[in-house]
Amino acid sequence: MTIKICIGTKKGAFILTATQNRNDWKLSEPIYFGNVIYHFVCDKRNPNRMLIAAKTGHLGPTVFISNDRGISWNESKQPPRFSGEKTVNFIFWLTPGHASETDVWYAGTSPQGLFKTEDGGQTWDEVLSFSQNELIRQITENNEGTPIGPLLHSINVDPRDKNHICLAMSTGGFIETKDGGQTWGAFNKNVLADFLPTPYPDWGQCVHNLQQHPGNPDIYYQQGHCGVYKVNLETDNEWTRIGENIPKEIGDIGFPLILHPMDENKLWVVPMDGTDVWPRTSVNGKPALYHSDDGGSTWLRQDKGFPTENAWFTVMRQATAHDNQSSLGLYVGTKAGELWASFDEGNEWRCITRHLPEIYSIEILSD
Repeated sequence: MTIKICIGTKKGAFILTATQNRNDWKLSEPIYFGNVIYHFVCDKRNPNRMLIAAKTGHLGPTVFISNDRGISWNESKQPPRFSGEKTVNFIFWLTPGHASETDVWYAGTSPQGLFKTEDGGQTWDEVLSFSQNELIRQITENNEGTPIGPLLHSINVDPRDKNHICLAMSTGGFIETKDGGQTWGAFNKNVLADFLPTPYPDWGQCVHNLQQHPGNPDIYYQQGHCGVYKVNLETDNEWTRIGENIPKEIGDIGFPLILHPMDENKLWVVPMDGTDVWPRTSVNGKPALYHSDDGGSTWLRQDKGFPTENAWFTVMRQATAHDNQSSLGLYVGTKAGELWASFDEGNEWRCITRHLPEIYSIEILSD
């Protein structure tokens, strides 16, 4: 068995490959070198298929497709484009559709738009029921969003129901449809937005990463501009800020999340400096993950193997992943171009490759 890490960077995509023992790693030549790769995603429904969300110099924002595990690639015939006057600046997020719809994918863009393909990525159409929804219009109108623009991301398709889709917007918050996109609603009760005049609004929060737990799809975790939260959509009427249990001197501001695939109470976050200037670096230059095995009630610092000082890097929202080995492997890519791995659920870390461009996304493919 081999493990492949699909890496999207500021200057192209790469594939890092190792055998099952995960000791020796080999880096591929760059794919679409020089282009910004926001998301490099493998299709678990079809292990031969990979999609890349790219911003190119001459083609603009587009999607590249491989149906042979990255040996050859072709560009989408019709990449995501808005139907009206609005222009897609870049494609930020890609998500495979439901297991029953093997050629369906969803894409999130900046400015905030939701797009769908039904032919494996060759042609994409705007989800007009999303764009034309009155709530979505209010959210997206004059929305400056993040420093790189307003984002739609973290598209989660419920494995039990293809019509139930939850996603996140920066800014905008948690958005949900239960009828395949005909109607949309926001659910952000008790999620802080300290940058708005009303600190707990119905919508407008800045979610950085939203994940549905694969083992219990009623449970969602989010890492945002204002903390780490958890909700059970079946039993809870509001989100709970579980990040408040992380030491105050560290804080619960960050971008990514890692959820244990078999245990709904196990998760990891990567805190960053969330002080007034928002430097987006490791807190005090001392990188660490914080791990909870009880759903966020308590947290354990995991920093063994990381630099103990002067490591001022950031981990972006798509730049963490896990494999499915019996001893769960965790992976963290940094904007310093390093990829770190732990093969004992975060107790000890080592750098498995260096000197890449800024890492924007990583995903694991196991043969």
